[in-house]
Amino acid sequence: MTAELVRGQNHPLPHTRLDIRVSAGHPVVACATFVDDRGTAREEWVARPGAPVLPGVEVPAGAESAPRFVLDLDAVPAEAQQINVLLALTGGAAPERFGATAAPFVAVVAESGEEIASFTVTGLDSETAVVVLEVYRRQGAWKVRAVGQGYAGGLGDLLADQGVRQAREIAEAVRAVVAPAVPRTEPARLSTRTDGGAPAAPRPDQTPAPDAGLSGGRTIPDGPSAPATPAGPQQTPVPDGPQVPAGPINYSHPRRRPAAPPPPVAAPAGEPGRPAGPVAGDATGWSMDERLYNQVWGMFEDLARAVAAYRSAVEFAESRMDKELDQVLSDPRSRIGSGGDAARAAARAKFEQLRDQARQALDRDLAQLTAESEVVEPALPASYARWDNPVWHAYRVPMEIPMALRIGDIHLPESPELRIPLLVRLPLERGLWVDSGRSSSDAALAMDEGALRRQAADTAVALAARLIAVYPPGEFTVHVIDPAGSAAVPLAPLVETGVLAAPPAAGAQGVHTVLSRLTERVDLMSMAMRGGAADALPPDLDRAEQLLIVNDFPHGFDDRAVTQLRYLADEGPAVGVHLLMVADREDASAYGPVLDPLWRSLLRVTPVPDDHLADPWVRHAWTYEPATVPPGSAILRQVLEQVAAARRSWGR
Repeated sequence: MTAELVRGQNHPLPHTRLDIRVSAGHPVVACATFVDDRGTAREEWVARPGAPVLPGVEVPAGAESAPRFVLDLDAVPAEAQQINVLLALTGGAAPERFGATAAPFVAVVAESGEEIASFTVTGLDSETAVVVLEVYRRQGAWKVRAVGQGYAGGLGDLLADQGVRQAREIAEAVRAVVAPAVPRTEPARLSTRTDGGAPAAPRPDQTPAPDAGLSGGRTIPDGPSAPATPAGPQQTPVPDGPQVPAGPINYSHPRRRPAAPPPPVAAPAGEPGRPAGPVAGDATGWSMDERLYNQVWGMFEDLARAVAAYRSAVEFAESRMDKELDQVLSDPRSRIGSGGDAARAAARAKFEQLRDQARQALDRDLAQLTAESEVVEPALPASYARWDNPVWHAYRVPMEIPMALRIGDIHLPESPELRIPLLVRLPLERGLWVDSGRSSSDAALAMDEGALRRQAADTAVALAARLIAVYPPGEFTVHVIDPAGSAAVPLAPLVETGVLAAPPAAGAQGVHTVLSRLTERVDLMSMAMRGGAADALPPDLDRAEQLLIVNDFPHGFDDRAVTQLRYLADEGPAVGVHLLMVADREDASAYGPVLDPLWRSLLRVTPVPDDHLADPWVRHAWTYEPATVPPGSAILRQVLEQVAAARRSWGR
C-alpha cells in the first residue's frame, strides 16, 4: 500500500534502487544534492541539468513537465548522509510562483514499479524553488521524508541555505541550460495568505522535525523537523497588497479519483468596501478537522511571514540610516554646524518614517490574524483546543484518532497576545521532553527547584491526559516510571482514574521490568513489520500505541536502562512506542555526549513560557507556553474518568 505522506512525515525504504517521479503540470528544473552529517552540501554535490549525475543519483538533463530521478542508494558515498530532491520554476512561460499553479506531486517507486510513498506539495505561494523530499540514512537503513520547504528567492537561495558556496553561479548555470533565451526575472515577493488555502507551514513535531517545523533550539536540527514552509527572511512584503494568481489554484491530490472535498465555508459578505470577516474552517481539506488543522498552520505561516517582513523592513531602515549618517560624518564640511545637524535629523526622521510604515503593515496583518484566531479558537475540536475551551465539557470518547494534538501555544514578541496552537501530528513521530531544568530559561531560573519539577510533572500529566483522551478505547496504553515516587501527587489523576496499564514503576527493579517489556515489544513489532508477518505476533501482545512517562531521569537508571531508553527513543516511534520524559539535562551530564542523540530525538517543551523553539525557514525564536489545566478546574479528571469508563465497557 502506498504511504501518502504529509509534511515532516517519514517512511522506510525497503529497496535501494528507486525511481522518484514528479508530476508538476508545468515546466520545472529538477536537481538533487548530497549533504553531509552537518547538513552541508558542496559544489560538486549538486546534480543538475548540464551536470546530471552524482554517484547513485541521476536527474534529467533538462526541464521537463514530469522529471524522473533514478536512485541507486548502494552507490551513494558513505560521507553523503542525505539526498535532497529539489524543484525550481524555469522562468519564461512557466508560472512566476508555485502558488499560481497546481500543487506538485511526487512518488517514490520501486524498481518493480510498486509505489512506496507519495507526497503532494500543497500550500505553496510565492515560492519559486522547493525542497520536495529528503532521502536519508537512519540506523544503517534508508528513509524518505516529505519536506515541501520553499524559497521565494529561487534555486540560488535554496542552494545557499544548504551551504553551497557558489549557489548563485550554479543557479545561473542551470537557468542558462534550461532556458538560454529567457531573461532573468525577479522572483515573486511574499504576501500574506488571503485565500484560506492549505498552509505551507510545517508541523513542529517534526520539525520539527518531524515533525513539526519547529525545533528545540535556535538552529535547524539534523533529525526530523518539522515540515516546512518557504521563503527566507530576506524577502519583503508586496507594498500594495497580496498578489493573486490569474486562475484558481488546485490543491487537490492529483491521483485521487473520488469526489472533490467539500469546498471551504464561504465567508459572509462584509460591508461595501470592507473585506469579509474570517470563518472557521475556510482552508481546504477532506473534513472539518483537516480544514481547521490547515487553517491553524496557515495562521502560523502568516504570522511568521508578517513578522519576518517587519523585521526585514526595520533592519533595512536602520542600515539606510547608518549609511546616511556615515556619509555625513565622513565629510568634514558637514560634520559640524547646522548642515550636519539637519542631515542627521533628516536621516533619523526617514528611519522613523520607514519603521512606522512597517509597523502599520504589521499591525494590519496582526489585526487580521487576531480576528481569525477569535473565530477559529472556539470552533476547534477537543484535540486542538485548550483545556479551558467549553468543547471539553461536552467531551465524548472518540471512535477515531484525530489528525493532530495540541501540545501548547506559541507566539512572537511583536504580538505576545496572539497565540497560535502548536499542533503535532498523530500518531507521534517523536517523543516529548518536558525540561525541568532551572538553567533552561530566565523564567525557570527564577523559580524554586522543587516547584519547577512539580510544574514539569503537572505539564507531563496534562499532555499525557490529552493523548489518552483523543484515542479510541483500547488503542492507547500508558506506562509510568517514577523511580523515587517524587511525582505521586501530579500523577494522582492518572492513577486514581485507572487509565494506567499498571501502577507507576518504582525502584531499579520497576525500571528494569517496564523497559524490558517495552524493548521486547519493539523488537517483536519491528521484526514482524520487516518480515511482513504481523499475524505471527503473540496473541497476548498489546498492539495499542504505547506511551512511557519517565519522571526524574536519570535517577534510578543504570547503564543498561539508559541503553534501553535510547533504543526506545530511536526505534519505538516507528512501531508505536513513544516517550514522554520529565528530566533536567544537567542531571544526566555524567553520561557525557552519549545521551546527546536522546535529547535531539525528542521535542523539547517547557513547564514555563520559554522562547526555545525555532522555525527552520525564517528562524524566528518562538515562545512556547504549555497546555496547562486552569487552576481549580476538574476537567482533566472528568475526562479521564470518561476514558476509564469507556475502556471498561469496551473490554467486556
